[in-house]
Amino acid sequence: MAEMQVNTAKRRFMARHRGRGAQVFIYLGKLLRMFIYQNDWKVLPMAALIAGLVGMVVRRKFFINMEGTVMGAFAMVCVCIWNGCFNSIQVICRERDVIKREHRSGMHISSYIFAHMLYQALLCLLQVGVTLFVTSKVGVKYPAEGVISKWFIVDFGISMFLITYASDMMSLWVSSLSRTTTTAMTIMPFVLIFQLVFSGGMLSLPAWTKPLTNFTISNPGLKVVACQADVNHRPYATIADLIKKMRDNEIGGTVTLGQVLDLLDDKDNATVAEIRSKQIGGVFTLGEVTQMLEQSKSFNKFRQEAIIGEKTVGDLLNFLLEDESLKNLRDFEIPNTDLKVGTVLGELVKYEELKPMLAQKFIQTVTVGDVVDAVKSTGLLDEFKDETINATTTIGDIADWLTSNEDIQAHRDDAFTLKTTLGKILDVVGEKNVMSFLEEKAAAANYKPEYECIPDNILKYWMHLFGFILAFALLATITLEFIDKDKR
Repeated sequence: MAEMQVNTAKRRFMARHRGRGAQVFIYLGKLLRMFIYQNDWKVLPMAALIAGLVGMVVRRKFFINMEGTVMGAFAMVCVCIWNGCFNSIQVICRERDVIKREHRSGMHISSYIFAHMLYQALLCLLQVGVTLFVTSKVGVKYPAEGVISKWFIVDFGISMFLITYASDMMSLWVSSLSRTTTTAMTIMPFVLIFQLVFSGGMLSLPAWTKPLTNFTISNPGLKVVACQADVNHRPYATIADLIKKMRDNEIGGTVTLGQVLDLLDDKDNATVAEIRSKQIGGVFTLGEVTQMLEQSKSFNKFRQEAIIGEKTVGDLLNFLLEDESLKNLRDFEIPNTDLKVGTVLGELVKYEELKPMLAQKFIQTVTVGDVVDAVKSTGLLDEFKDETINATTTIGDIADWLTSNEDIQAHRDDAFTLKTTLGKILDVVGEKNVMSFLEEKAAAANYKPEYECIPDNILKYWMHLFGFILAFALLATITLEFIDKDKR
């Protein structure tokens, strides 16, 4: 009996003083068994499901344009943080009593945490592989060449692993702080919200809150993904979408009878000169001339001639900037930027390289025929339709008579409402040129040096994430060292 007690004491002594390295492998084996027999493997199909859903949402714009790439980068960081947090949020608090008992029996907390680090690293690696595979299958087109290595998928995989692993270690620390799984799951949503809100990428933060981004995994995570996706050099598509939506927006204006008469007096216009030289034989009334002109092929061609106003493209932009009725348009904020439409229009007016384009005269979309019809509607032609015209006169003489007639001149300021659309104006000045300029300026305004795709940036963010991993692992170790003081 005494010999049995001695042997038992020896076994307890040997177990109590088992080396730290040996304890690491003991607990690693335990965790691997739990992965198989306690259904911890379920995190892998869950990661596949999340990756599939996110991939289907971002695939159309990720790596295509600036806005879509930023959104895709943020979505991928969210996937990594979600996977990492829920890997280890319950692993310590669910066996707190066992840890306390084994710690009193000789377990080294450092060995226990290191075993978890190895196990969780393997789990995160598998999740990243599943995520990359599933997202590529649902349509996300990853670039081929990397910055650090030859393959983009390797560089991107390292970034995703570090984000996931850092989140895992953060969650492991939260689990070591919590005494029950209920407490851990209650804390977790607040941790996730803090990480996502203060990432510093998607939401505009007040100046006093920006230092908080230094304490989030999502901030260096988003930066490194944005760097590798080369966000700064992706085209800015919101401008093009906005212009397409606004093409049918009407812009009002007016033209006076005097402007029409000035057009008829424009002898430098080839079409006008041709019509002015046409002789009219016999004695006709103004009404008959009008009817004759309407039946003339030359005049029908002239009817399609657009009326050239005295306004330039620059005048039109100034009108958009100054007219009070367009204030809502100027205050419209372009999505995913701090820019307003008014700010962009103001820059267009000031931009030196655009001055030749801004000096171009704006061509109204109302034709001569439209104006003639408008004049008819006023009854002015009916009033003078019986006025006789000498048989040897020309249409130019008629135009001169109209411009010199006092009764006609008295109506020079009679205005006719003209309407056009933004799309027609863009067709005049060149839509592609305007869109290219606006996209270039918008991309320049959204340029961020921290998103520049260079090795120094990527390595810096990797080290930042690696620092989080070590810090949270150390905090978890220190926290569990005080587990014996737990009163439960």
